[in-house]
Amino acid sequence: MSQFGPDYVRAIAPYQAGKPIAEVAREFGLDEAKIVKLASNENPFGIPESSRAAMAQAAADLGRYPDANGFELKAALSARYDVPADWITLGNGSNDILEIAAHAFVQKGESVVYAQYSFAVYALATQGVGGRAIVVPAKDYGHDLDAMAAAIEPDTRMVYLANPNNPTGTFIPAAEIEAFLQKVPSNVVVVLDEAYNEYLAPEHQFESSQWVRKYPNLIVSRTFSKAYGLAGLRVGFAIAQPAVTDLMNRIRQPFNVNSLAQAAAVAALNDKDFLEKGAQNNAEGYKQLTAAFDELGLEYVPSFGNFVLVKVGMDDQAGARVNLALLKQGVIVRPVGNYGLPQWLRISIGLPEENAAFIAALRKVLG
Repeated sequence: MSQFGPDYVRAIAPYQAGKPIAEVAREFGLDEAKIVKLASNENPFGIPESSRAAMAQAAADLGRYPDANGFELKAALSARYDVPADWITLGNGSNDILEIAAHAFVQKGESVVYAQYSFAVYALATQGVGGRAIVVPAKDYGHDLDAMAAAIEPDTRMVYLANPNNPTGTFIPAAEIEAFLQKVPSNVVVVLDEAYNEYLAPEHQFESSQWVRKYPNLIVSRTFSKAYGLAGLRVGFAIAQPAVTDLMNRIRQPFNVNSLAQAAAVAALNDKDFLEKGAQNNAEGYKQLTAAFDELGLEYVPSFGNFVLVKVGMDDQAGARVNLALLKQGVIVRPVGNYGLPQWLRISIGLPEENAAFIAALRKVLG
């Protein structure tokens, strides 16, 4: 089949998602009900009840196509973020937003800048359009913004920034990001990926959507998959000025956000109690995990998301070895060797009992 497709498509390594519970149960002969999944940064509380009710109501009209323009969802987002509705692009998850941006602004051979140890989809989206990746070495497992600004070349068309960053959990303060935006040429689009924004402590939160008024080349990307608990429904969105959203909507697939997802997202957006419960559980779970890592003498990266990156050995097989041993005990976490971190595992923060099950399994594996 090598005669089909361009070389840059054949060079893409398909995205590897976290193992589903059912797959682990089949592979290791385990009871699905006893398996703990802390691999994909999902909300441990699942979908909010407000979204369940909204979907039940929307289900009566599933024989018709979704609202292709997402009027109700855009109106809710417009009110929440104080931007015009035509500044919003809807996506089938924020992954869709990241890929739409690449298709809209990057041509074959042009360059895209992103940081080492940042989200794998940046590389996939760049490869998918035949772009050239400029990967800037990380600084303390996070973004080196000065080096990223210096790495921009005449043919650079886009920069991806993740804040907080996945899989390392690092965070960039607002002042540093704005200073970076001021350095970026006006013809280079900056995608600020804030998939984990809602997990930030109040003292670290800032409303980047308002920067869009000042920087016409800025796209702010958000998702309902994490804090809002809608990972299975796939809803993301971008905020940018109309000149940018117009191009993205020319690339966006029609009906890319289904009717149930739109209804669930509107309900979740206004469910403050659910968000607060999730944020509190995340803060307490972070302390639970890191206290265990401290006791075990394990190095970890301080995280601002709903996960922790922890080093489980010194050799390059450590991550894979410990991951397999955990799977055999019914605990699913995320190895990150594909990010160039073969000694590390990324652990999603779950419910207290799920965290405890992982800690007990890890103690057993490490002896």
